[in-house]
Amino acid sequence: MKANRLYFIDAVRAFAILMMLQGHFIDTLINPIYRDETNTLYQVWSYFRGITAPTFFTISGLVFLYLLLRAKTKGEDYKRIRKGCYRGLLLIGIGYLLRVDVFGWFRGEFNSYVLVIDVLQCIGLSLLLLIGCYVLLRNHVRWLSLLLLIVGCLCFVTEPLYRTLDLKQVPLVFANYMTKANGSIFTILPWFGFTAFGGFLATVFFSHVHRSRFRIVTILSFFVVGWLFIEYSSWGLMTLYHWTDIELFKSAAYYNYLFTRFGNVLWLFGVFYAAEPFLKQSIISKIGQKTLSIYVIHFIIIFGSFTGLGLKHFYAKSLTPAEAIIGAIGFMVIVCFISFHYAKTNAFIYNGVRTIVRAIKNKKKHRVDN
Repeated sequence: MKANRLYFIDAVRAFAILMMLQGHFIDTLINPIYRDETNTLYQVWSYFRGITAPTFFTISGLVFLYLLLRAKTKGEDYKRIRKGCYRGLLLIGIGYLLRVDVFGWFRGEFNSYVLVIDVLQCIGLSLLLLIGCYVLLRNHVRWLSLLLLIVGCLCFVTEPLYRTLDLKQVPLVFANYMTKANGSIFTILPWFGFTAFGGFLATVFFSHVHRSRFRIVTILSFFVVGWLFIEYSSWGLMTLYHWTDIELFKSAAYYNYLFTRFGNVLWLFGVFYAAEPFLKQSIISKIGQKTLSIYVIHFIIIFGSFTGLGLKHFYAKSLTPAEAIIGAIGFMVIVCFISFHYAKTNAFIYNGVRTIVRAIKNKKKHRVDN
């Protein structure tokens, strides 16, 4: 089977990272008095901000499992699994590292802020869980596809059960992955659901992308299925409630943001997959290949990782809309410029960390031998 490269993936990642840059800048620095829910411009901004994280998690699952399945056809999936484990652990490590306040530690100020879970830790753990699903059913792609579809649905439908979870008796380092009670921005549930759905899409692409009419059928499917999720997922959940009298379906229907957000993600995929012929080797695709370095750079500048001195420290909640918009545009340009000219690719970072780990292992082995 010929495994085609999916160029639209980099474009989707680029769009998501740019939306994240402007979203974090504006949300952190704009004065709250300008948050007008009736303003059309604010509504558009809020909409795109709302689909950024779901897009990141879904595309992460899609690209990782697709590459893993491609590697399997070459007999190299175990190598890809090791690489994926390193990547997942690296993302978790960087996520924690970005919350370190070195200056605060020098002053003797230690708090639980460093244990707060954000997007990098959740994506890292999601990749590790995805690897576990793959290892379980690596020789049965159809069953793997079904498992990921079921897991994604369960993560979304059961959201009312863990929405207000408070694990006071569980150590913070573990509890923060499941509850926002201690300040976590993201938790593994429901966000692994998006990654699972991305993995499901990866199995579909891998199994059928070589077919002649796959592109047009998939683009139409993205729009149609996305529309069904947006318009009828709540109705479907209520229908299940009436059929089964299970209260969980009703609770999920009354606060149904997960399935609708996934519908938005599918629409976004449809747009970029349709435009894929125009995106090959474009600047937006190149941005999509440097998402990790862009994320790290932007986090340091806005939130002041290591020093505690970022834009948030000086300008939090103080900008007018005009200042926020102009600043956000400039911020995106500056961060991308730094990433392109002073930072390496994501692959370079991953390979560098693996080289360091191997060097440490070899040094320890040398000591033992001597």
